[in-house]
Amino acid sequence: MLYSLPVWTHKKETLIQLLESFPSIQFVSLVGVDLRGNNTDEKIPISLLLEDIDSFLEKGVQTDGSSVMLHEIATLNNAKVDLVPDVDVNWYVDYNFEHIHEETGLPVGSLRIPSFLRHEGKYVGSRGVLARLEKYFEKRLIEIFSEYPEMLEEYGIETSDEIDSICMTAATELEFWVRTPQDKADEEKLSTSQILKEQYWKRTKGSVRSALEESIMMLHAYGLEPEMGHKEVGGVTAKISNTGKLNHVMEQLEIDWKYNTPMETSDNEAFVRILVEEIFERYGLEVSFMAKPIEGVAGCGKHTHMGVNIKTKDGRLINLMAPKNREDEFLSPAGWGSFMGILQNYEAINPFITSTNDALNRLKPGFEAPVCIVGSIGHDAKNPSRNRTILLALVRDIHNPLATRFELRAPNPTSNTYLYTAASYLMMLDGIEAVAEANMKSKDLEIEFSKPAGEEKFYLSEERLFRSEQDVFDDYTEEERNLLFGKPPATVWENMCIFDNNPAKKEKLYQGQVFTKEIVNSYKIATIDQWVQEIAGRIIYQYSKTIRSCKKLHGFDYVTDLDVVHWEKINSLRNAMMKDSLEKKSLLSQWREAIHEQKFDKVSRLQLTIAEQIATLKKLYQEYRRNLLEETNGN
Repeated sequence: MLYSLPVWTHKKETLIQLLESFPSIQFVSLVGVDLRGNNTDEKIPISLLLEDIDSFLEKGVQTDGSSVMLHEIATLNNAKVDLVPDVDVNWYVDYNFEHIHEETGLPVGSLRIPSFLRHEGKYVGSRGVLARLEKYFEKRLIEIFSEYPEMLEEYGIETSDEIDSICMTAATELEFWVRTPQDKADEEKLSTSQILKEQYWKRTKGSVRSALEESIMMLHAYGLEPEMGHKEVGGVTAKISNTGKLNHVMEQLEIDWKYNTPMETSDNEAFVRILVEEIFERYGLEVSFMAKPIEGVAGCGKHTHMGVNIKTKDGRLINLMAPKNREDEFLSPAGWGSFMGILQNYEAINPFITSTNDALNRLKPGFEAPVCIVGSIGHDAKNPSRNRTILLALVRDIHNPLATRFELRAPNPTSNTYLYTAASYLMMLDGIEAVAEANMKSKDLEIEFSKPAGEEKFYLSEERLFRSEQDVFDDYTEEERNLLFGKPPATVWENMCIFDNNPAKKEKLYQGQVFTKEIVNSYKIATIDQWVQEIAGRIIYQYSKTIRSCKKLHGFDYVTDLDVVHWEKINSLRNAMMKDSLEKKSLLSQWREAIHEQKFDKVSRLQLTIAEQIATLKKLYQEYRRNLLEETNGN
């Protein structure tokens, strides 16, 4: 079976030979990615590709772009969008193991070709943004080195003419929950298991083990170079059914694979998600890539590693971020600029990372959730360490300079890797340029980065603290965190308001026309629309269901005054949230009205109020049930 087609196979003669040699590959699918990270998928007979490969690869296919997330770009009266194949990345064959090709006895395959979305001659999708970033980053970095050649002394390079290319690297992971269908999560059991760390790195069993092993083997077959698969912190022990098989499965897993270019990394992550989900489904397991599928239990992250290497014309590969003296210094000047650039401009990156209700549910103080704009470089240069409570971490190995990179800890499985990676690298450039202009050495930059809040800094905001090697959650109060690191957004609307309230940082996205004002505006509209639609169509329904499920459970026997008091508090809260009267509307009704009237400030405020009330209701109801000997109206 043919699993992948690397770049060298994308020539006409080679493609024809390969596809004719593997007749079970019956379809081709052009995979475009809109601004919300949604992938397109279609089934085009492979014969149409073979009939005119040159035209197909150059022009792609036309489609109706009004159905993808390109708000105010592809409109109902201007909807034509072309799906244009990207011939400079790997292609993969996606096999349907439930549909067998009669002639060969092999699963029917679809050739998945990562593609650009083109509208009126411009690349407007997520892949187009990242493609422009990769070209611009290399061009602009070499320009900076040409203008400030003293920065190259760190690498033993005299002039920018010695540079052959700039190699950007990125790596992600896949964290997800699996469960047997129809099983409900017991939040109390899951929370207890998490606190006791009963599941972390524990041995997998049964269908979960088989699916995990098959996933890793398939990643290897596709040439993605898997590195590890293991259980994460969340989960409870499964039970054995009467048939001898495990049921009541609820576990959190993680799969890692090797780094690549930012574009290939983003493409690979999207493909791996589909691959893993379908493998686990074949074993009768549901997969969730939600950032916070279960309240009170560890969510799923997508920690993203980013690095840059300089390739010289004489064949050397030099890490841009690694310092010359690795035992005494943390980063090179360009490395410091990159690190500070991300943190200083994070308000313009965050909207592409944290753009859903689900994502913000994860980013709350607690289990390693990065809520503050703060970085960690380690306690000392000789002994690399990791602080898992911060936003941006320096990852380094004294004995391997090429391993020096940054770990961005805020992304979750549904974050748009293409867009937040592009935004992050743009801000790295901004920081590098600032350091180049200041002409500061590594030690001076370390002092600068470590300055306390309130002390003047040449580039970073004076009022903030940007470095902390402490536990951000335990060693600072919420008030201190907000004062030192800035108050984090609590809703999607708050995140977008912070974005708009930092126009100078937002403007940096337009460097090299990587992002355009049309694309940023389209993304913002789509994000707000999704936020509101999810509240109206899902969250209000879920909250209503939760409120209705809190029923009176005590009768006249075995009842105490405490039970009565508990129930009165619960019922009062239920009525306030959901029950209208002639004099007053409930919180949920006010929420619906605010959505209808597009009063987004009010929608955002009510979201926080109602979420807090729901949490209180759940807690009160739990306390109420614990005190009952019998339940007369329970399950």
